[in-house]
Amino acid sequence: MNHSNYEDQSGGYVIIHEIYDSEYAQEQFEADLERALESQCGMIVIEPTKIGDETARWIQVGNCLHKTAVISGLGCLSCTFALPRVFRGPFCIILGSISIFCTAIYSVSWQFDPCCKYQVEYDTKKLAQLPVDLLTSSSPVVLVRQDDKYRKYLHNTVAFSVLIYCGWKIYSTWYCS
Repeated sequence: MNHSNYEDQSGGYVIIHEIYDSEYAQEQFEADLERALESQCGMIVIEPTKIGDETARWIQVGNCLHKTAVISGLGCLSCTFALPRVFRGPFCIILGSISIFCTAIYSVSWQFDPCCKYQVEYDTKKLAQLPVDLLTSSSPVVLVRQDDKYRKYLHNTVAFSVLIYCGWKIYSTWYCS
């Protein structure tokens, strides 16, 4: 194990310490983070500010894409029942396109990234339980592993439904009219 990491005996958490002991420290932090993500531990504490902020932003962008895809997809599907016929087509296609676009980007960039299994912890009660005596930073980024199978199931079901619905809507508008 690298000297810049500390892992408890049960493998429950990994701390990536901010120790600049060589000119390649930043690359070492990134390698340590990658190793921690692949080990699937329950909690990762990232002390280096730069990599912690980048990781938190990456997770936030992935969350935003996921939520945008699901919400716009559900909006697309609900337009059928909520809007008058004259507005249905354009709104459905626009919302459906947004959903499909966000789903495609998420699928290519985030879906298989081990980072998408983690969320940034902001709950101060949970953060207070960190082993403060082992930390060298006063404001680390804390990642907590979460089960995302239901989120992915919802995401993929909505995306597939929107794709089928929009395809049918475009086909029926252009070829059946």
